[in-house]
Amino acid sequence: MDDVVTNRARASGSAAAKIRRDSGFAPTDPAVYFDLFEPARRTRKPAVMMIHGGGHTCTCYIHAPDGRPGWAQFFAGRGHRVVVPDWPGTGRSGAVANDRLTGELVCRALGGLIEHLGEPVVVLTHSMSGAYGWKLIENCGARIPALVAVAPGPPGNVQPPAEIVARTADHIDIRRGGSVRRVPLREARLPDMEFVRGKLLGPDTRHFPMQAVDAYARTLQSLPPRLMYERQNIDASQLRVADTRPFKDKPILMVTGSADVDHTRAIDGAIAAWLREIGAAIEFRFLADEGIAGNGHMLMLEDNSDAIAGLIVDWIAANVR
Repeated sequence: MDDVVTNRARASGSAAAKIRRDSGFAPTDPAVYFDLFEPARRTRKPAVMMIHGGGHTCTCYIHAPDGRPGWAQFFAGRGHRVVVPDWPGTGRSGAVANDRLTGELVCRALGGLIEHLGEPVVVLTHSMSGAYGWKLIENCGARIPALVAVAPGPPGNVQPPAEIVARTADHIDIRRGGSVRRVPLREARLPDMEFVRGKLLGPDTRHFPMQAVDAYARTLQSLPPRLMYERQNIDASQLRVADTRPFKDKPILMVTGSADVDHTRAIDGAIAAWLREIGAAIEFRFLADEGIAGNGHMLMLEDNSDAIAGLIVDWIAANVR
């Protein structure tokens, strides 16, 4: 990591003292900020890069809103070197003009970070970054020995185009799930509490620390308009996988909670079916089938997050040599 400016801070506390934390910027275009967590003693276990979803930054993997340590520390405590970047244009990665910030640009910058790390990296995606994970396998699959997709957004190969109800120069109204949603075309939009409670938590979640909802909502970031446009697959704009050959026999784990309103067994099962068709070694874990019931969308923040992290770490150990 010779070209990365880093600021090293050794974690304090008896448990955390076994983990070193760095931070820096990768020399990509645009630059990508990342935090790095690693065990004090290096192991032969693969590095893991955790990519956040829309409206979030890498901090969603670093600590839960009720103060518990996050997946970054859990995975590092189990011997993995963990890299948690902010998307370009998001958080500490710095501003990128809205008309430039596309999914292709995000993937190019994250792919540059993978290349710069100089070692095989298991990629873990969540939600909106699911589409970026599929594209990263196509673009740099030789450096990605496995992928973990947590409640992932689909590729354009699977997701049907949005049904457009109305269109203006400033916004597009689309119909989704029986309701109409407005997607801005010029301005970034901050998730409101209706979105937080209805989508990110879900009305039936049993595990989100509800006493910390307001604190969690204050951590959210505005959603860049072009990225939201692509996520809704307006005008068939969602990222597509053109070359499926890098998926052949690629170990992929998909994990979905049973109380996630936008990621039902059928919806995420369609992604798993497509992955199976193109030859990936896909395992789809619907958590209720694992005896872990009632989880919503933000699995890494819920009160049983360690149990889910343990499931993922064990899968990596069994599938990446």
